[in-house]
Amino acid sequence: MTLQPSLDKPGLQPEDSVEAVIPCHPLGIKPLGNLYMARRNIKATAGLFYSIPDDLLIQILEFLEPLPLLRLGATCKALWAFSRHEDLWRAQYVKSPQKSNIWGGSWFHTVLNFPSKQPKLIIRCDNLFSDVLHRPFLCLRTPLSPFFRNIPRQNEIPRLDDLSAVQFASTWVNKPFILANAINKWPMHNGWSWRSFREKFKDVNFVAEAVDWALDAYLDYAGNNSDESPLYLFDHSFVEKMGLRIGKQPGEGDYWIPECFGDDFFSVFGDQRPDHRWLIIGPERSGSTFHKDPNATSAWNAVVWGLKYWIMFPTAPNFPPPPGVFVSKDESEVTSPVSLTEWLLGFHAEARKSKGCLEGLCYEGEVVHVPSGWWHLVVNVKPSFAITQNFVPRGHLSHALHFLKYKPEQVSGFKNDMQDPYGTFVARLREAHPEALEEALTEMYQLHGKKRKWDEVIENKTNGEDPGRPNHDQIGPTKSARFSEYGDGGALESIKAVESHFSFGFGCGDASDEEIP
Repeated sequence: MTLQPSLDKPGLQPEDSVEAVIPCHPLGIKPLGNLYMARRNIKATAGLFYSIPDDLLIQILEFLEPLPLLRLGATCKALWAFSRHEDLWRAQYVKSPQKSNIWGGSWFHTVLNFPSKQPKLIIRCDNLFSDVLHRPFLCLRTPLSPFFRNIPRQNEIPRLDDLSAVQFASTWVNKPFILANAINKWPMHNGWSWRSFREKFKDVNFVAEAVDWALDAYLDYAGNNSDESPLYLFDHSFVEKMGLRIGKQPGEGDYWIPECFGDDFFSVFGDQRPDHRWLIIGPERSGSTFHKDPNATSAWNAVVWGLKYWIMFPTAPNFPPPPGVFVSKDESEVTSPVSLTEWLLGFHAEARKSKGCLEGLCYEGEVVHVPSGWWHLVVNVKPSFAITQNFVPRGHLSHALHFLKYKPEQVSGFKNDMQDPYGTFVARLREAHPEALEEALTEMYQLHGKKRKWDEVIENKTNGEDPGRPNHDQIGPTKSARFSEYGDGGALESIKAVESHFSFGFGCGDASDEEIP
């Protein structure tokens, strides 16, 4: 294993800057703050709609069918501008029972089946002031490459040029890293191209968020849209749909799992395993907002083509969530800006200065590792094609067990016939990896378990059980005593583990550092 120096690869346009002049909105719409110096506001001609806040007005208009929406837009310029808001027509398309598989160049044209080459009607709406209508245009025109440049050295995700399974398990299982040259021998990486991929699978339907589209239609959309947050193709059934072969060892199949990640303990579920691998395709500016991977899993993400920017934060009692991210007490709900650009504009500078922040660019042929529990946000700097897979390494087996047992309402990805994920997981592990199971259960209760009560010990002794051995069905959860501590020299300067000890008394409640599906 060798560490790579920070790379300065091509991919970012040097002339871009956040301070670049944003052109005027094509309809003449201005941000709401300009209203205070204006002599006229054309929204005043919208009758009763004038008194409705813009964000609420958009929500009301979402209830209208296309024809009433068009008729309302014909009443005045202000309502015409609101009725042409692309997010409204995107929502119209999603709820439509009969969806066109031909992208018309905009959601408005697609819903109404207008040809893509038909000129767009432009009606100037000068003296209309609305953040709701102007913000998507601002975000779309804001260059993003400056956010990805000049990463502080202490924030850089470590880059490795090789890694063994032993090194991963002993040193890197809890740390993010980018592994170079990990998929260069994949036939998918070497023998495919955007063109051959499109020609071969153009009629195959894939899931792109709320839309189920043929690949041909999605790639038409990806190459010609004006969405602030473009649809992200994220399909968990791609192997079956594409007829791919996953090799059990290097040199087999269309692709194979990088050897360094070792055993995946979720594989004991067999055919009952939850969704765990995805094909990810997206145009420039698409991506995912801050989240943790489901079911306390870790993940590897391999960039077959393209370029991705990653920013990550650890989870621990002494670390708050990333700037701009708000989490409910039980971590079942996460609130953050929907738009990636909004987050970058509002919180990126603060995030870069925050404790624990790690950033990096993942290029073609590279693989990024996301440890269990780490917050991460991803932006496609270029149109990208990637394969990702969630897994449970030995080092995080106790976390997966704890999550399945104590957060069943947040468990995701299993088919409906899976009634007891935790019980099934324990039973399968007992058959395949009995020693690893016992060690992981002990770790789980040392890190998360309530301290044993005297009556539990007496009951165990009465029942003929060994009171010195933890009873994994009776001991409840408590806060984790293990945490990561990051020094001033960088986010990965030191990792310290503090073990808790059993004592007679009550625990402290649920842990607060588990994953959100």
